Amino acid sequence: MGSNNLLAEKRLSELKGIGPKSEKLFGKVGIDNLDQLIHYYPRAYDAYKECVPVGELVSGEKQAVIIHIKRPPVIKTGGRAALTILNAEDITGKIEIHWFNMPYLRATLKRGAVFIFRGMVIRKNNRVIMEHPEIFTLAQYEDVKGSVQPVYSLTAGLKNKMIAKAVKQVLGKYAFIEYLPDDIRNKYGLVDRDTAVNKIHFPISEKELKDAHKRLVFDEFLVYLLRLSKINENYKETENNYKIQDTSEADRIINNLSFDLTGAQKKVWSEIRDELMSSHTMNRLLQGDVGSGKTIIAFLSMISVMSKGYQCALMAPTEVLAAQHYNSFIRLLRENSIDTEQVLLLTGSMTAKEKRESYEKIASGEVKAVIGTHAIIQYKVEFKCLSLAITDEQHRFGVKQRGIIAEKGILPHILVMSATPIPRTLALIIYGELKISVLDELPAERLKIKNCVVDTSYRKTAYSFIKKETDSGHQAYIICPMIEPNEDLGCENVIEYTKKLKKIFEPDVRVEMLHGRMTAEEKLNIMNEFSENKIRILVSTTVIEVGVDVPNATVMMIENAERFGLAQLHQLRGRIGRGDAQSYCIFLQGDSKEEDNKRLQILNKSNDGFYIAQEDLKLRGQGDLFGLRQSGMAGFSLADPFGDADILIQVSELVKEIIKEDPDLSGEKYGLLGNMLEQVRNDIEGIL
Repeated sequence: MGSNNLLAEKRLSELKGIGPKSEKLFGKVGIDNLDQLIHYYPRAYDAYKECVPVGELVSGEKQAVIIHIKRPPVIKTGGRAALTILNAEDITGKIEIHWFNMPYLRATLKRGAVFIFRGMVIRKNNRVIMEHPEIFTLAQYEDVKGSVQPVYSLTAGLKNKMIAKAVKQVLGKYAFIEYLPDDIRNKYGLVDRDTAVNKIHFPISEKELKDAHKRLVFDEFLVYLLRLSKINENYKETENNYKIQDTSEADRIINNLSFDLTGAQKKVWSEIRDELMSSHTMNRLLQGDVGSGKTIIAFLSMISVMSKGYQCALMAPTEVLAAQHYNSFIRLLRENSIDTEQVLLLTGSMTAKEKRESYEKIASGEVKAVIGTHAIIQYKVEFKCLSLAITDEQHRFGVKQRGIIAEKGILPHILVMSATPIPRTLALIIYGELKISVLDELPAERLKIKNCVVDTSYRKTAYSFIKKETDSGHQAYIICPMIEPNEDLGCENVIEYTKKLKKIFEPDVRVEMLHGRMTAEEKLNIMNEFSENKIRILVSTTVIEVGVDVPNATVMMIENAERFGLAQLHQLRGRIGRGDAQSYCIFLQGDSKEEDNKRLQILNKSNDGFYIAQEDLKLRGQGDLFGLRQSGMAGFSLADPFGDADILIQVSELVKEIIKEDPDLSGEKYGLLGNMLEQVRNDIEGIL
C-alpha cells in the first residue's frame, strides 16, 4: 500500500485514448490521477468457466451453455425495440435467449448450428432467460475458457473496457518497488508487490488472483497496524491532563431521563467515568450493537467535561448523522436547562463565512462542544482546550483520522464508538491498545424485529404489506445495491426503483430517493422530511446504514440482499425497530444460490449482531474472490477483518516483531518499509 508520488502527480490525460470527456467520467468514480487508477481494484472477476446444462443454470449468475439450434430465432417488434428470441433446449430443460435490436442474428443462428451462449441468467414466471449473451463457437470458447477478466464499478458512460485499457497502460510502463524483506515474504508465502499489483487487475488463473489478493491484504493490514502502533504508543498510561473531579452534572441528567439506563449502560458509564477521573488518559473503544444506546453514553461524557470548562468534539462519518447528533444533544441540554449556545455544528457544506466564525468560537473557547464530520479535523480548526475526542461509527474512520483529531488537544481522552460487531480476538488487534467496553444489552422496551428471507416472487406481497404499514401512519425503507442501472449487474437500482414505486403507490404515499451522489444539503433535506413523516417510503442505497434514527419507520425491504455483507445487512436493519411499534425486515434474495440463502438465514434467525458476526466468520473464510467483497468494515480497499482473519493475526504478530527490532523503521532491513509508510496519503487506501 502507500502512495506512489510519481503516479499521483500524473493526470489520466497522459494515457492514450483519454481526453477531457473521458477524464470527467473517470472523475465521477474518484479517479483523477494514475495513482488512484491503480488503486481502483476490480469489484469482481468474470471467469470463463465450464459450460453447464440448462437445468443447472443459476439465476443472477453469468454462465455458459451449449445449444444445438433446432429452429431459427423469431423476431418480435413493438415500439422502438425489436426483440430477437431464440427458443432452445437440451435434455435438462428449456431456455429463451433474448437480444434487443439485433435482428441480423437470425442469419447467423441457423438450424443445425452449435454455439455456446454466455450471459446473465434470470428466471421469470418459471422461464429460464438469458439476455444479450456473448456468442462463441466451440473452438472460440475453448480458447478463452479458464481466463479471468476484471469487472470494475462503473458510472453512466464509463465502460469496463475503458478502465481495463487504462490500467494496462500504467502497468506496462511502471514497476512497483518491493519494501518487504525476502525472509518475511518467504515466511508468509507472499508474492512480490509488482506481481501482486499486476495480477489483482489481470489474473490468468484463480491461483494468481488468490496470491495477489493475499499479498495486498497483507500490505493493508501491515500499514494499518504499524500506524496504529505509533498512535497507541502515545497513549500508554499517559498523564491525565484533563482530570474530571466529579460527574455530578451527568448524574443529574441520568436521574432526569425519561427512561432507565440498561445494566450494560450503567456498567459502561461507570468504566468511562472512573477513567475520566483517574490519573491516566482514557483511550477506549465503546462497542455496542445497533440500538444498544451508545449515544447517551457519549453525551454524558461530553457533558461531564463541559461542566468543568473543557472542550469536547464528536465526529460522525456523515452530515446526516452529525446533524442528528447535534439536534439530539441540543434537545437533551434544553431538557436539563443547560446553555445550548456553547454547542456548535461543523460540517463541510457550511459557507466559508460560517466556517470562519465557527473557527473563531472554537479557538477562543467560547464553544465547549463541537459536533460535526471530518471538517472537525481540518487544519484550520484549533481548539483552546480539547479534553475529549469522540468518533462515532469508528469503522468508517481510518487510524490516520483518529490520530489527527487526537492531536487537536494535548493528548485528550479518546472514545471511539462502533456498532459493527467484531469478535473480541479481532477487536483487540484492529483497535490495538484501546480498552474495550461492550454494550451487550438492548433497552427492555424494544420489540424484536421480525425477519423473513424470500425470493423475488414475494415482491408484490411485500408491496401490499408496506402499503398496509403506511396506511396505518408508519414509514418504510427500501434498500437497493446500486444508484443507477449497470449493464453488468442484474440487480435493483435506486433511480429506476423510485420511478417504479411512484407508479405503484397512490400519490398520497410520497416516495423519494436517497443516495451518495446527492449533495449534503439534498441528503439532509430528504432525511429531515423523512423524519417529519412527509416522505412515507424512502428508496435508498446504504447511505442510511449509519446512525439514522426515525422511530416511525417500521418496515425495511432489502433488494438483492445477497449483494451485501451480513454485518452491513445487520447495520441496515438497525434503522428500524427504534420505536414502540412492531418492525419488520424483508430480505429479498435475487439469486437462488444455496450458500447465499444459508448466509441470509443467519439474519432471519437472530437480531444479535455479535452472534451474526461469529456465524459470519465461521461461514465465510476467504470467501469467493470472484464475487463482491462482503466486508462489514469500511475503509479497507481489499482487506476484510472477518474473511481475512488468519492474515490479520499473522500481521499482528509480525508488527510486534518489527517494532521490537526496529521501532523507527530506519534500519537496513525495514528502511524501505519506513519510507513507504511516510508516503502513505491515506491510512488504509491504495497499494502503491
